[in-house]
Amino acid sequence: MKNLFIGYLTVSTFIFCYFVTDSPLAHHSFAAQYDADKPIELMGVVTKVEWTNPHARFYIDVEDESGSVINWNLELASPNMMVRNGWTRYFVVEGDEVTVMGTLARDGSKMANALLVTLSDGTVVMGNRE
Repeated sequence: MKNLFIGYLTVSTFIFCYFVTDSPLAHHSFAAQYDADKPIELMGVVTKVEWTNPHARFYIDVEDESGSVINWNLELASPNMMVRNGWTRYFVVEGDEVTVMGTLARDGSKMANALLVTLSDGTVVMGNRE
């Protein structure tokens, strides 16, 4: 009887945790967050770099047609993948001028998946290819 109770308790705890918390295997997909049919090219100045998991990212100020400055959030691959692609944490730093080819976020925010990044010296590097 005691073993049966422990079994029920274990299964109940698992079911509770599965439905109440986020699944430990959950991960957003590219297609859910970004629209591959909406490519974008942005030119701007880096304002911030975040070298953190699950995705590195950097922000750039871009001047639009009216002269307003808009800050864009550009997502990269994980830092581990970025290192394998030849990046270091200091590859892009605040003040650098960059051109980014990417895809727009589906939610209409000023966010994009950075696929290719062109540095001011003309070097082109992969951004997000996991």
